[in-house]
Amino acid sequence: MSNLTIRAVTVYCSSSSMLAPIYFDAAREMGRAIAEQSWSLVYGGGNTGLMGAVADAAAEAGGKVVGIMPKSIMAREVNREGCDEFLITECMRTRKAALEARGDAFIALPGGLGTFEEIFEIIVGRQLNTHAKPVVLLNTNRYWDPLRAMVQQGIDQHFIRADAHNYFHLASSVTDAIDYIQHFVPAPADDKWLEMQLARK
Repeated sequence: MSNLTIRAVTVYCSSSSMLAPIYFDAAREMGRAIAEQSWSLVYGGGNTGLMGAVADAAAEAGGKVVGIMPKSIMAREVNREGCDEFLITECMRTRKAALEARGDAFIALPGGLGTFEEIFEIIVGRQLNTHAKPVVLLNTNRYWDPLRAMVQQGIDQHFIRADAHNYFHLASSVTDAIDYIQHFVPAPADDKWLEMQLARK
């Protein structure tokens, strides 16, 4: 079993409603699964797209839902009424910081450029040892396969360190994602790669 205590899981995902049903089904399954583990759901606070689906499902299953939204987009995104806790931040940067601080684990559902930015920052945090929390990409409909290929290309061409795939887990299902978080054991900090890069300068 993991030696981490998981109380809350931050989920990054799309606010778009123009998506195939398979993605909404997976988002709802994830929301229910998080609630069934008695974990709080922390997410971007929206009421549309996969954001709304995961939050509604978690709430319907009896889970606590924490929404976090910057005031700069309150007028553009429909926030979800009925969150157990709703935080309004000054800007997108402070929203991202709050989403990271409130989560004991991180899950990215399929999403767009905003989701990419958010989850890459979390993945890089693992590389830099600024956190030692589980990071999961839910690979619904093989959405994240190109990312895995891109990371491997970076490894092959020496832009990315060889153990980069260990920074995140590509989950084939919601069950796989939950199991990974439950049994996650942080790897010991290893700064040898960074030290080697600095030594070459």
